[in-house]
Amino acid sequence: MFDSLQSRLEKAFKTLKGQNKISDINVADTVKEIRRALIAADVNFKVAKQFTDDILEKAKGANVIASVSPGQMLTKIVNDELVQLLGGQTSELQIKGSPAIILIAGLQGSGKTTFTGKLSRYLKSQGKNPMVVAGDVYRPAAREQLRVLAEQTQVGYYTENENNDPVKIAENAIKHAKVHNFNVVIVDTAGRIAIDEQMMKEIAALKKALNPIETLFVVDSMTGQDAVNTAKAFNDVLDFTGVVLTKLDGDTRGGAALSIKSIVNKPIKFASNGEKMDALDVFHPDRMAGRILGMGDVVSLVERAQSAIDEEEAQKLAKKIAKNKFDFEDFLSQLQQIKKMGNMKDLLGMLPGVGSKIKDLDIDDNAFKGIEALIQAMTPEERTKPEILNNSRKQRIVRGSGRNIQELNKLLTQFNQMRQMMKMMNNNKGRFPGMMR
Repeated sequence: MFDSLQSRLEKAFKTLKGQNKISDINVADTVKEIRRALIAADVNFKVAKQFTDDILEKAKGANVIASVSPGQMLTKIVNDELVQLLGGQTSELQIKGSPAIILIAGLQGSGKTTFTGKLSRYLKSQGKNPMVVAGDVYRPAAREQLRVLAEQTQVGYYTENENNDPVKIAENAIKHAKVHNFNVVIVDTAGRIAIDEQMMKEIAALKKALNPIETLFVVDSMTGQDAVNTAKAFNDVLDFTGVVLTKLDGDTRGGAALSIKSIVNKPIKFASNGEKMDALDVFHPDRMAGRILGMGDVVSLVERAQSAIDEEEAQKLAKKIAKNKFDFEDFLSQLQQIKKMGNMKDLLGMLPGVGSKIKDLDIDDNAFKGIEALIQAMTPEERTKPEILNNSRKQRIVRGSGRNIQELNKLLTQFNQMRQMMKMMNNNKGRFPGMMR
């Protein structure tokens, strides 16, 4: 989302390269470039001006120590201000009540229903027993969409197909949740193409009847400043508790994310960046600021790895590698666990210094499909003993996978090279203490 902004900020910081101190003149030029970058990213003009005025004020009084360049010092100041602009600190979701009630609001097409499914999956992973409620009685197939998502995430689902009163549906859902021991109820609501009086009255009535612990406003990041204006209108009526940014993987400049906290003074609680049910992240202002400035987000990368990789399986794999018994079954398992972590471009963007370099790179998330097809076309014996693959076996695998012989031979060559590397590491671990632990 912030690729263009990141490139412009990098360009702005370069204006201080070669300078041995921060002066009123050189910092003013850099701050002007930062302001232009923010406005180009569709950040609210007043927010951009206040942000850069604060940077200018702090930069002028900054003492540059010998080991830090003016460019690095200004980057640190901008990072600190960005963190504050994005909310300062992580705002945790509040789960209180029996059941805890979460109300989801937003315009049609903002991603409310998909987010409802994602949030239910997230809460289930946190040990909760959530139930989703289909309260959108206007959009065709909205109820069916949420039912399908509930099945995918294996959480509770409630609606009343013959009832078109959202308040009654939600109230009955709470009773149902209490009887069936669901401890969190997430109520999806109807959206409109634009804000109207009926919509506001309905969502206000829902909030009054349910008294939710959290009211989350879902914002489509692709709509830029329109999203911020909509958020303000909703907040005036609902006084919501937090914001959810959706479609961060889209072609958007990031203005909504950078402006919304200042305009409505409510924290961003979640960021969503895809259609998959696991594509949901708790919003951390400090980590997002790091990504915008090209510093990466290694902490989030590690957290994704921890959630996707089974620790027991990892220990088993380490033992097999130590005994030089790594096979295609293990390789396939590792590929599938990597895929659970998210799309490859997003993962690479979390590495320091990589984000802006891959913005124009076309990384195919289906790149592993051919490899998986070839391995899945092998027999269990062939996966554990790839050395038995003769020409007739190879031909059968190629036919069964829909791939070609060149792809299979390339896979076998690369796999053998990887095995040799692991073997060398095992042989050398006595000489290099700490390897293969």
